[in-house]
Amino acid sequence: MLIKNSEVSRRNVLKVFLAGALAAAAAPVLAADSYPSKPITMVVGFPPGGSNDIVARIIAPKLGNVLGVPVVVENRPGANATIGTEYVARAKPDGYTITLGSVSPLLLSYYAYPNLPYDPYKDLSGITTVASTPELLAINPNVPAKNLAELVALSKKQDITLASAGAGGLPHLAIELLKAASNGRVVHVPYKGASPGMADAVGGHVNGIIVDLPALQKLVVDGRLRAIAVTDTKRSPTMPEVPTTVEGGLPSVIAFNWFAIMGPKGLPMDIREKLHKALVKTMDDPDTQAKLEKLGIGPFTQESPVAFDAFMKQEGERWSKLIKDAGVQAGS
Repeated sequence: MLIKNSEVSRRNVLKVFLAGALAAAAAPVLAADSYPSKPITMVVGFPPGGSNDIVARIIAPKLGNVLGVPVVVENRPGANATIGTEYVARAKPDGYTITLGSVSPLLLSYYAYPNLPYDPYKDLSGITTVASTPELLAINPNVPAKNLAELVALSKKQDITLASAGAGGLPHLAIELLKAASNGRVVHVPYKGASPGMADAVGGHVNGIIVDLPALQKLVVDGRLRAIAVTDTKRSPTMPEVPTTVEGGLPSVIAFNWFAIMGPKGLPMDIREKLHKALVKTMDDPDTQAKLEKLGIGPFTQESPVAFDAFMKQEGERWSKLIKDAGVQAGS
């Protein structure tokens, strides 16, 4: 039987079309099945030694074991971690560049910085929170207040100067919550990082400080600062003797720092889900939990990347109102 050339051409075109369609349909599956196939970079926007860096270095090896590839921590500090976060936001969305950040660069900076170079809702892909820690209010031992009620009473009579790690961050907002709830003369004193603020609190140049609990724990244990309250609804297992702000009569002063993993915009959902599953397994590991809890940091994960997106929206609604009402602006 003779077959015309035109019919052969049509058959060849159909074969090419079908092959292309099958390849396109199979591509996402192959990508999901093969990920990850090389080391993953976990960017931290702060210098080594801080809470973000410590959490990243505890999690990274365990996550690498779960995924079967190395997870390498890379510090890209600057501008309250917005430099490192922007770097990840502009990275290729293939799952090999992610960030471990905290509430300030991943959310608060969006409302506090007038010209932030990224939008966390549009330029980043959420995966999950991994851990959290409350803020701790601690004062110089020479300040005549033994508890939160006494400190509030003192603030009715005189200025109470409280340091933070910088304008627009979570500690600053915790101070604003305290100021609003106490109706006292609470004065925010921003520093370029937690370390100089802690040094001045110990030296008596400011009355006290609010920062992440792990940063202040040793100073309190050594007696160089007096712990007044953790800004949470429950006491910290690491410092169970310190009451909460709720117990101290200021239930609206709730501020806990959460740490989360996010990737660039456009990160495929199958990769987000694979990372989420691996991170939950990492955070369920008893060794991971023990290392974090020694520092006053507890595991805190979301049920799915979609649940994390909803959590981000809820947190944004809460903090944006305070930032607007208090006129908070980073650098101010």
